[in-house]
Amino acid sequence: MSPAGPREPVGAKLTQPNPASTPRRQPAPITGIYLVTDRHLTGDRGLLATVDAAVAGGVTTVQYREKRRGAEDQLRDLERLAEVIDGRATLIINDRLDVAIAARKLGIRLDGVHLGQGDAAVHEARDALGADAIVGLTANTTAHLAAVAALPAGTVDYLGIGVIRPTSTKPDHPPALGVDGFAALAAATPLPAVAIGGIHADDVAPLREAGAAAIAVVSAICAAPDPSFTARGLTAAWHTASTPTRKAHA
Repeated sequence: MSPAGPREPVGAKLTQPNPASTPRRQPAPITGIYLVTDRHLTGDRGLLATVDAAVAGGVTTVQYREKRRGAEDQLRDLERLAEVIDGRATLIINDRLDVAIAARKLGIRLDGVHLGQGDAAVHEARDALGADAIVGLTANTTAHLAAVAALPAGTVDYLGIGVIRPTSTKPDHPPALGVDGFAALAAATPLPAVAIGGIHADDVAPLREAGAAAIAVVSAICAAPDPSFTARGLTAAWHTASTPTRKAHA
């Protein structure tokens, strides 16, 4: 999940840190509808307007994922996204622990980072971001779950498990798990499991009933003609789904 090109030091071109102006809140648990951004899919509407509308429609978590933008551009995007979201949803950055560290030093309201199996180690992220940050990790095999289980408690806050169905937004994705495959992995970990990859509105209820703590979508909202309307529909589906049947982890 590492972006192309070298990773330059970040933050030097931005304004001076002012943490007091943006007090950090305790992040909410990851639950409900979780948006992963794709700037290209937002078209002329743009990233900020899309996220603003999606949060207004009920999205509870926004993961900023822009692998082809440089670190300084990512940091500026995070500043603007934090302003647009204004505490209405949790804001997480994909992959770039270095950008996350710089953002928090600058007082940007960033709640944490989501890492892939090939990204910076989660214990490094926890040490760097502190106990109040959210650290998420991609996992799609039993070997991944076993590795997470061996970590000290509190290192990882949630797992992103997928893909559920084949998806064009992640061309190098692993084999699709389907709802049953997701349910099996979710049941094998005590951590909250976020379902991701190729998810449609009809999948929300089955995935919640299969133990999903949240449902992550990309194109369903980013490419929607009306992101707020789509987010409201997904959120309604989430809230009307049956109570999760996920069993307590032994």
